[in-house]
Amino acid sequence: MEEREFTAASFYRFLDRKKLMGSRCKQCGAIMVPPRPLCGQCIGDEMEWVQLSGQGKLVSYSVVRVGTTYYEAKGYSRDNPYCWGVVQLDEGPRISALLLGADLSRPDSIKIGQPVEAVFPDKGTEEGERNPVTFRFA
Repeated sequence: MEEREFTAASFYRFLDRKKLMGSRCKQCGAIMVPPRPLCGQCIGDEMEWVQLSGQGKLVSYSVVRVGTTYYEAKGYSRDNPYCWGVVQLDEGPRISALLLGADLSRPDSIKIGQPVEAVFPDKGTEEGERNPVTFRFA
């Protein structure tokens, strides 16, 4: 793998190339997303890059009607809410993410355990802007 540093910048460079990557501890096998230079399980410092499938299931979510200024600037509001959730990837780690494709007029239609898959949006439109990891309901 050409990326060596386990940093947010490296993570976003991989997302720009439509790859969801994490760091895996060579000592205990734990996977970290976003990647970290130290293992959160055993504090090992021998990490390697691992490409993740982008498949997972929804473990928690919230329909957000009053969001951050970033999402308000993107057009989200009380009348146009967005869904934010926690996804457990098939490889094990959990990641928070913007969720697309749900019927937000019927939040009860969103089900815990529902399958989701990663979507790789285009790069941010402004200098320095980064898109978050995004998942779509399968």
